[in-house]
Formats: sequence, structure tokens, C-alpha cells
Amino acid sequence: MAKDKSQARREHLARMRAEQKRKERRVALLMWGIGGLVIVVLVGLVAVYVVNDRSSKSLDGVASYKYEGSDHSWDKVAYAETPPVGGRHNYIWQNCGIYDKPIHNEHAVHSLEHGAVWITYQPDLPKAEVDKLKTLASADYMLLSPYPGLPAKIVASSWNHQLKFDSADDPRLPVYIKKYKQNPAYTPEFGAACSSGIGTTAEQPLPPPTAADPHESATPEESPASQESAAPQESASPSPAAS
Repeated sequence: MAKDKSQARREHLARMRAEQKRKERRVALLMWGIGGLVIVVLVGLVAVYVVNDRSSKSLDGVASYKYEGSDHSWDKVAYAETPPVGGRHNYIWQNCGIYDKPIHNEHAVHSLEHGAVWITYQPDLPKAEVDKLKTLASADYMLLSPYPGLPAKIVASSWNHQLKFDSADDPRLPVYIKKYKQNPAYTPEFGAACSSGIGTTAEQPLPPPTAADPHESATPEESPASQESAAPQESASPSPAAS
């Protein structure tokens, strides 16, 4: 009788151990499953973030054009794009800098030919947005000015390229500037200055023609590495120089 009870206890303990092992296996499988699921979710989230980040900074929407450089005129020019991205332009370029009033297309286009990026914005853009643009435009080879009749809240233009924005916080804006500003692949007159030109706004008329072509009589321009953008002065007088 005692032998039967001892055998029964051993069998009962064996069943308990077996059941405990089954529970441990189920817990282990559950934990591995949850861990695997967490890893899959994390990988998916990272992939989505990377894709979205790349998409938000993509310049696929940049409009491209095919204007040749070195086409100068003293006359007012009717441009096909608003704002213009190339084509005929004034002999005198716009001094790079920040302007609180519109500037002449003809001078700005000449600056684009020298490798500048011109940021324009609708005149009623909130001040906070404008201040952010001013921070971006505080570097060399940058132009910033309001532009009546602009087709978007903000437009970034460089020679033969343009991109529209709804906000100054758009991550594509600094990417655009980095790619197109002073890029020798897109700049007809790479190395030409963005200072020593003209600092007037559209309130003043275009300068009258000079007796001599300023491109033939001007002294050679300094390299981009040694020059600094001249601060725009509305009272500045034209100072023609070679492109």
C-alpha cells in the first residue's frame, strides 16, 4: 500500500514537472513572439521615418528651364516665369542681401547668373515666416525680397531652376539652397561676384544705358571665397562691373 502511494506521488510530481515545462515553453514562445513583433514594428517605423524624411526633403518637384547666360539689355524685360529664373537681364546685378521691398527682376536675374539663390515671398506673409526666411538668406549669394503676385507663399529661384513652398519651415528649402547656390554645374558665370552691383529696389527706375559696355571696362571680379555680400542700400548708386 505504501509502495502504491509512493509511486502515485512520483507520477504526480512527474506530471507537475511536465506541466511546468509546458508552461515555461509557452511563456518562452510568447516572449519570443512578442519580441519578434516588437522588432518588426520598430523596423517598420524606422523604414517609414526614413522614407518620409527623404520624401519631405526630396527636390523632385523642382521645375527646370533652359536659358542661356550672357544675354544683357538695358531695357525692361517681359519674363515668362514669375519670378524669372533666367533669360535676358540687366547689365548690372543686384547686390545679394535682404530687401524689405521688391527689387527689379532684371537685376535679380543677373545675380542668379552669378550663382545666387533668390527667395521671394508674398507681401502678406506673416512676420514670423519672413524672419525665418531672413535667417536662411543671411548667408552669401542669397537674395530675399517680397514679390507681389507671387504664385505661391514662398518661391526659391536659381538659374534655370525653381521650387514653390507653403512654409518657411519646409525642410526642402535649405536642401534647395545647398544644392543650387553657387553650383558650377548650374551657374553660367560661376565665380562672379554678388556684390559691387546695385542695391536699389523697384521703387527706383532701371539705370539708364551707359556710353560704354560695363562688361568690357570693368576690372576682374574677386573669387567667391574672398568676397562678402554687400548689404542692400536703397540709396546706392549703380556700380557696373563685369559678369
